[in-house]
Amino acid sequence: MSKHKYIDLFAGCGGLSLGLFNSKIWEGIFAVEKNEDAFKTLSHNLIENRNHFEWPKWLPKRNHDINQILKDYRSQLLSLRNKVDLVAGGPPCQGFSTAGQRHENDDRNKLIKSYIRFIRIVQPKIIFFENVKGFTQRFEKNRLKGKRYSEYVMKQLKMNNSYYNSIGYKVFGKLVDFSEYGIPQKRTRFILIGFRKDLFNENPEELFNLIDFNCLSFTKSKGISLNTNLSEAISDLSNDRKINYPNNESFKTTKYKKPNSNYQKLLRQNVSSAIPDSHRLANHKGDTQKKFNQILTTAERNKPLRQELKLKLNIKKRTTIPTDCNQQAPSLTTLPDDYVHYREPRIFTVREYARIQSFNDWYEFKGKYTTGGKRRKVEVPRYSQIGNAIPPLFAEQVGLALEKFISYGQ
Repeated sequence: MSKHKYIDLFAGCGGLSLGLFNSKIWEGIFAVEKNEDAFKTLSHNLIENRNHFEWPKWLPKRNHDINQILKDYRSQLLSLRNKVDLVAGGPPCQGFSTAGQRHENDDRNKLIKSYIRFIRIVQPKIIFFENVKGFTQRFEKNRLKGKRYSEYVMKQLKMNNSYYNSIGYKVFGKLVDFSEYGIPQKRTRFILIGFRKDLFNENPEELFNLIDFNCLSFTKSKGISLNTNLSEAISDLSNDRKINYPNNESFKTTKYKKPNSNYQKLLRQNVSSAIPDSHRLANHKGDTQKKFNQILTTAERNKPLRQELKLKLNIKKRTTIPTDCNQQAPSLTTLPDDYVHYREPRIFTVREYARIQSFNDWYEFKGKYTTGGKRRKVEVPRYSQIGNAIPPLFAEQVGLALEKFISYGQ
């Protein structure tokens, strides 16, 4: 049976594409990602090693800016009309995120218009759009008249457009908490589904209902819990016996321990190495480890530190959260030092980040581990790649649910 075809926009390191790959019923046409490091991760895993993307001859197989593609390949994009079942992905979230500095005129917000142009040219049968919770909120400077980008996107997608000779979409959007779908993390995101008006009688809200209806049977089929906690996600990666990190002896790592949950068994499938990929332990100074130990001993778990403790420990960071092994993790950001491991006086490793986001362990990450300062605007290190991603386990459930609807649009 031929697989359904999709394009991944603003693909990042490939969390959404990995989920669609794992569903076994989708095949990528190509992916658009501007950052070189994030694209290297996606390419290594899903293009080079899994051959998941067809990749057209007219498009160089590398990182691309969506605006450059719209400029240089308009005719090729037009030729894809009625051949694309799904366009998935949403523009970068930093301009909307409540975790950072929200600016209404952030240049990254303009990518919304680029996204809409792409949709109008290609005219996929279905749209899957994801963004941060802040995408649904007005900007602070003018709460009554300020932009609420979710409303703008939905309005634009509903409209027919004579200039592009494009049909509008039936759209429905809602906030989704991924922790309700087997992901060991409290993470709420805005999800929008769009069905082309000329192809579907169904309301896209029905897709959300189907995902919810199938969730229990899906997690049972995987052998995992609907409410996987942090220990069930990463405890096999915590080992008191430290060894040198491969190719860099200035850092330490650990070998896998025996898996003690079905979630760990699931994500460790098809891994032969005794050492987890990207499981490099941070080199914390002794003073930092002492602070972390005191935090783990005295602070409330899964909550930001209280101001009095921050003053006592001379911690000036905005957010420091000691995690709880018996609960789901807080929503991961792109800043790993926001969190303290539940048992050890350290931050999470990249691999632990990936586990919490539900990436398979065979999925290897490329590029720097961290960055800082002005470089954060242009570099996307491994932690940021994962922190920005859609959890693959949720994307897989979306891919499977779409199977019922996509045949209506053939």
